[in-house]
Amino acid sequence: MKRKQRTEILISRPPALMKSLADEIVNKYGTSIIEEPNPGLVMVKVRETAKQSLFYLGEVLVTECKVKVGESIGIGLVRGEESEAAYHLAVIDAAYSAELEETAHWEALLQKEQQMLVEERAEKRRKLLVTKVDFDTMDQD
Repeated sequence: MKRKQRTEILISRPPALMKSLADEIVNKYGTSIIEEPNPGLVMVKVRETAKQSLFYLGEVLVTECKVKVGESIGIGLVRGEESEAAYHLAVIDAAYSAELEETAHWEALLQKEQQMLVEERAEKRRKLLVTKVDFDTMDQD
C-alpha cells in the first residue's frame, strides 16, 4: 500500500485506529521526536477547470511532526491543530520506512478500513443523489 493511500485511510477513520497502531510501535521500539508537533500554513494549489491553469486558492492550517524509529524517519502532516494525530501518523510512517514486522499485519487491517471508508462514501453519495433535481422532467406538463 502506498503512503498516500495509507495516510488517507488513517486520517479518515476514527483516531483510535491511528493511536493503537502508533502505540504498538512506541511500546516496542525506541522512538524519538525530531520535531515536536507544531502548526504551520500550507498553500493550497487548485487547477482551474476552463483553462486548466494552476493557481493558489489560499492557505490551510496544518500540524507537522517528525519522529525517528530506529534509524528511519517518519513525517506526520495533518490539517488543523491535531498534535496527537500528527505524532501518531509520523510514528506509523517511520514504522513503514523501517519495514518493521508489525506493518505486515497492518495491511489487512488497513484494507478492511479502506473498504469501510468506500462503503461510507458510497452511502453518503447515494443519500446526496436522492436530493438531486432532474431538470429534464421539470418541463413536462
